[in-house]
Amino acid sequence: MPVTDRFADYDVLAKRDSESWNDATRAAIDRRLALKVKPGVLSGTQLATLRKLVARVCPNPLGHGRTTTVELIALRIEKDAGEGYRHHALPRFAECWRRALDALEAEARERHSVGFAALKDRDADALLRAVEAGEVRSSVWASIPPAIVWAWRLLPDLVAAHWAQPALWSAMGFGGPASPRGYVRLGRNRRDPWEAIEEGEPLAGLPRHRG
Repeated sequence: MPVTDRFADYDVLAKRDSESWNDATRAAIDRRLALKVKPGVLSGTQLATLRKLVARVCPNPLGHGRTTTVELIALRIEKDAGEGYRHHALPRFAECWRRALDALEAEARERHSVGFAALKDRDADALLRAVEAGEVRSSVWASIPPAIVWAWRLLPDLVAAHWAQPALWSAMGFGGPASPRGYVRLGRNRRDPWEAIEEGEPLAGLPRHRG
């Protein structure tokens, strides 16, 4: 069933050079959009697995440009950038991600005799549901519990990285960083004049999508 784009004509990046963003905000967003995966952070197979994983869990929003979700996860792996706490059954951030990507690859080969990146979408989705339920076949998971790594590492990290993307902000009508302008109309069903208006719900008296 098609999903209606509720903010089809909204682009948060259109306010990049307006008074809504200052130099620090522009620099931070520019860095995020320009991210590349540093050579050597992941093996070729691990990177291909990560790309397929991101595509199945949090694909690019239609009509709103590409994301750097893969690159943001890879950057955190490069820097071993955890939150300062972790589940006792899991290793540190970078090691956990690398083991998980290797285990996904092994699980795909165990079930389908091809790598995870080569799986048909429905097979990749079924495999990920099995990981979530802890119902795996590969012995590679012996060093990393599947249900725990899914709930504590893979899913939270993917969602956090994905929704940090300007393309997703545009897709949900989020006005982006509040520096320096800030948000004033914070009450329910109220919007500042420069915020997006959802399709089918015009807000009388307020201009649409101004910077």
